[in-house]
Amino acid sequence: MNIEYHLDRVDYDILRLMQENARINNADIARELGMAPSAILERVKKLEQKAVILQYNAKINPAALGQKLLSFIFIRAADGIGCATTGQALAAIPEVQEVHDIAGDDGYLVKVRTADSAALVELMRSSFAKIPNIISTRTTIVLETVKEEQKLVIPSEQQE
Repeated sequence: MNIEYHLDRVDYDILRLMQENARINNADIARELGMAPSAILERVKKLEQKAVILQYNAKINPAALGQKLLSFIFIRAADGIGCATTGQALAAIPEVQEVHDIAGDDGYLVKVRTADSAALVELMRSSFAKIPNIISTRTTIVLETVKEEQKLVIPSEQQE
């Protein structure tokens, strides 16, 4: 289901400022864009209601929490195309940061953070092994992260 979002230049400018600093207040956005704070507040509320802005959160250094090992796991599952049972079970595991239903031989690509390889093995044995539809896994361990970004490219002009 494709939802069409009708955003204008001001919406893009608001999103750009908020993506750079989610703690920016409406008065600062208004000052930056030369608008009234009340107009910014209304626009932000509409962006939230239209599910353009999904949430606000802090980016935390995983190493500060002892989560030093990043892994990507390709998972082959027995459930058919369009069946979300395995995906939902994977998403319920706290160490799993992302679950992607992918094309190809593997059904899912999962991003996982753990303390170390021993914790990864324990996660696989204790959590993944309990999901009945998983046929096989293939794990890639990240040696070094060059770029990890959640920011989206926001168009400078309205796309029509």
